[in-house]
Amino acid sequence: MSINTIGVVGAGTMGNGIAQVCAASGLNVVMVDISDEAVQRGLHTIGASLDRLIKKDKLGAADKDALLARITATTDYGALSATDLVIEAATENEALKLRILAQIDAIVPAETLIATNTSSLSVTRLAAATGRPDRFIGTHFFNPVPMMALLEVIRGLQTSDATLAAIQSFAAAIGKTTIVARNSPGFAVNRILCPMINEAVFALQEGLASAAEIDEGMKLGCNHPIGPLALADLIGLDTMLSVMEMFYAGFNDPKYRPAPLLKEMVDAGFLGRKSGRGFYDYR
Repeated sequence: MSINTIGVVGAGTMGNGIAQVCAASGLNVVMVDISDEAVQRGLHTIGASLDRLIKKDKLGAADKDALLARITATTDYGALSATDLVIEAATENEALKLRILAQIDAIVPAETLIATNTSSLSVTRLAAATGRPDRFIGTHFFNPVPMMALLEVIRGLQTSDATLAAIQSFAAAIGKTTIVARNSPGFAVNRILCPMINEAVFALQEGLASAAEIDEGMKLGCNHPIGPLALADLIGLDTMLSVMEMFYAGFNDPKYRPAPLLKEMVDAGFLGRKSGRGFYDYR
């Protein structure tokens, strides 16, 4: 199947990043969100990202204009009716995603593929919200989307081989490398990453070393580009907590128990970069 026009539902951090990458690869994009303000904020973020590339001589001004011209930003879900693939990129909330996916399914043609940019929710369960579970798949992009090379692809129980092949071809067309993961809590990458970060929080809580020392140890001793606690601040401590709680419930295994310090910091509103304070102070 040929994928030429992409729908992206959600103009936030992940959605506008996906839209930018697709448009940069020559695809037409329809980016939908619930309000004009959200849509314009998404377009502004894409414009600012492109301006940074222009300053680094990685993009010309004319290329920016051409890229933006390939993006139709709207609040009208009906604009998705001419798409070959729609990627749902809403907040990581199952009830919200189920509602949006049912809405997408009712609008787009029967042959259109639907994907969810979930980092932890069951692709099989989300697929059941549509009338085309065989044409449904998980596409877990990584933040920031324009910079990160990986696309983690997750098959639901019902996902067809043809759908997987089409998404792998799409990923190659937008310059992403894919790994295919089974539908299981956290899939492959977060299944490994989030418990590691949680263990770093336990180490800090127990006073094994300071936050800076833990991060420096992992950067210099394990060649990580960023320490686990700084990464937690970047991801958001509330997001980290919700993922670990989902692991704990999904696997029924105490090794996934969220660190008490992580819970306490979320209770205090110390959510990382987005709140100005997490394991480090960003104010």
